[in-house]
Amino acid sequence: MASGLADEIDVLVKARRSLAGDYVPSDGEEYMNAEQLDYFRRLLQQWKKLILSAAADTLSQLQEGPLREPDLNDRASSETDWGIELRTRDRQRKLISKIDSALRRIEEGEYGFCEVTGEPIGLGRLIARPIATMTVEAQEAHERRERVSRDD
Repeated sequence: MASGLADEIDVLVKARRSLAGDYVPSDGEEYMNAEQLDYFRRLLQQWKKLILSAAADTLSQLQEGPLREPDLNDRASSETDWGIELRTRDRQRKLISKIDSALRRIEEGEYGFCEVTGEPIGLGRLIARPIATMTVEAQEAHERRERVSRDD
């Protein structure tokens, strides 16, 4: 079973692939024009759909019954794998609220702009992380402040 972040990235890659052949935003056009907003809306909706589908699959597998591994080592390994799977699904559950927030920002006309500085986040960052709310610089400053307060 994939690690949490790797699984999150894999699902995003699948969402991007499902939009393949369609329009892809580029730097040569007006930032956050109607086509770009529509692209990110569809990407976020597809990402959410794939996460919910994976969660439903996990739930149905859990409902099939308890582990029936005869060997204790095999059972322990399977239980560890399920623990990782459940942590991944919990992480993705939290991700859904961020996706919903990004969809809300699209509707409100705030998507693509830093919540701290108001500057454009940039297409490259949004394509890599469609739920981004800050520019790279603002995010780094935020993480530095967080690290300093954690060290106190």
